[in-house]
Amino acid sequence: MIDENLLEILVCPEDRTPLRLADDRLLARLNKAIVAGQVENRAGQPVEKPLKCALVRQDDTLLYPVVDDIPVLLVDEAISLDQLE
Repeated sequence: MIDENLLEILVCPEDRTPLRLADDRLLARLNKAIVAGQVENRAGQPVEKPLKCALVRQDDTLLYPVVDDIPVLLVDEAISLDQLE
């Protein structure tokens, strides 16, 4: 889990808007799509492993994975949430 103090200062590297933890419902939807092979990151690479934790951009359009409690704040690694619609 991400420390609250760290979470307060994390921002999207693309547009500098605040990030928040993805809720359980969003993670469940995302992981279902990942298992079905329906999710790619912004670099076009398939996301193969379900996520235990992630950060969502304030406008709910992008999600950044958290791997081993470390936020992966690379624009190419972000997942566009429009894939879940």
